[in-house]
Amino acid sequence: MGFFERFFQPSWGVHPDDHKRPAADVPLRILPPPARVYMPLHQHVGGAARPIVLVGQQVLKGQLLAEAQGNISAPIHSPVSGTVTAIGDVTAPHPSGLSFAAITVDNDFANRWTATDPVEDPFALTPEEIARRTAAAGVVGLGGATFPAAVKFALGKRLAVGTLIVNGGECEPYLSSDDCVMRDFADQVIDGARIVMHAIGAKEALVGIEDNKPEAIAAMRLAAAKFPEVKIRPVPARYPMGSDKQLIQTLTGKEVPADARAAEVGVLVHNVSTCAAVHQAIRLGRPLVERIVTINGGAVDKPGNIMAPLGTMVDELLAFCGLKARPARLILGGPMMGTPLLHGRIPLVKGASGILAFDAREATIQPAGPCIRCGSCTKACPMGLLPLEMAARIRAGELDAAVDFKLGDCISCGCCAYVCPSHIPLVQYFSHAKGELAARERAKLRTDATRRLAEERIARLEREAKEKLALAARRKAERAAAKAKAAAEQSSGVTA
Repeated sequence: MGFFERFFQPSWGVHPDDHKRPAADVPLRILPPPARVYMPLHQHVGGAARPIVLVGQQVLKGQLLAEAQGNISAPIHSPVSGTVTAIGDVTAPHPSGLSFAAITVDNDFANRWTATDPVEDPFALTPEEIARRTAAAGVVGLGGATFPAAVKFALGKRLAVGTLIVNGGECEPYLSSDDCVMRDFADQVIDGARIVMHAIGAKEALVGIEDNKPEAIAAMRLAAAKFPEVKIRPVPARYPMGSDKQLIQTLTGKEVPADARAAEVGVLVHNVSTCAAVHQAIRLGRPLVERIVTINGGAVDKPGNIMAPLGTMVDELLAFCGLKARPARLILGGPMMGTPLLHGRIPLVKGASGILAFDAREATIQPAGPCIRCGSCTKACPMGLLPLEMAARIRAGELDAAVDFKLGDCISCGCCAYVCPSHIPLVQYFSHAKGELAARERAKLRTDATRRLAEERIARLEREAKEKLALAARRKAERAAAKAKAAAEQSSGVTA
């Protein structure tokens, strides 16, 4: 670590206890395939996939179950061989506990793979072919964003991105799945990163890894030693260093404007697990049907990282690791930005990097007090916002005023709430306000659409009325002309 890295510490963010051990220290374990998997059709940003299988149909491992719909979507593949037994609803990984559509497959335990199309030399493929194969494999951002990877390839190619940033920050406490990927599958990560570079036309790759992961840094440096275009860059362990904009600024010094995308400043970011999935998709021709997930928390008896098929129920993963006590709270993802779960009958999805089972001590929530205007939240905010001012406007119902304080730039990282001495749930305020604004926008769009339809109907009725009047006038004129012609003919006949 050089002088700059050793002494530079970001002024933003927080440094919570990482709680990554002992989960990060034990070897990777493989979950025995479950008897049944539940594959949600919406495991990505964009439109839900459309089922192409029928109940009772036999499927192979890796076989396409649902195809992508629309420009931003991703297909779903079977993680086991067996029989499709249902296409219906399961509980979504969302605090509401609402349901969403999923395909249920009963495992025959034969582990029969569908035919694959491996590629010996990915660099002989065109960027378009790499994007097509990546899209067909259902690869999405595995850091939690779940944006279809191939769509980002096309964006990077179109905007002439010069630098690929490989995100190995994993700054969330308790989580170590990316750390495990870098330690155990470093060659796959580096190869996947080079394939992504080829797909987007980037000249260099910067792999950002927090400096509290020395084993991962060493493994990645060894894997990248033959490729000078891939540089391993330790970064300060600071939450939320894994956020795209913060990692870009730390590694390149470039600041992504509020209303811009990273690609517009010549940078594209992909997670280390996503790069490993690209390697699997291109080199081996295998779709995304499993992932490494961290099982951790005070209620877990044997925490660790587990390679598990997608669609496995959370309860089965917890049972595999064992529980010391009934979990007081379940979280999908990390404690700062993860999703609280109502129960464990929820399937593992592509974007789930961890499942946390907190005991009563960890789940304790301090009662909120009045704001003392200490400014701690402002100092901690990685986006340079004023959380206390935004929260005050939201409490007063002045959402437009909160927007004026750049509510839209909030990344919901939770730093402000973490450092608040009054334990004010600031992020909940911001999430509520964003939801209200989104609902207001949807209502406005519906109102505008209704108004437009009404105006089009009135215009159509007026047009039809005019056409009817014109037709009636034309017919009247035609009748008058015919009558006059008949009268003229009669008159000429009498004269003759």
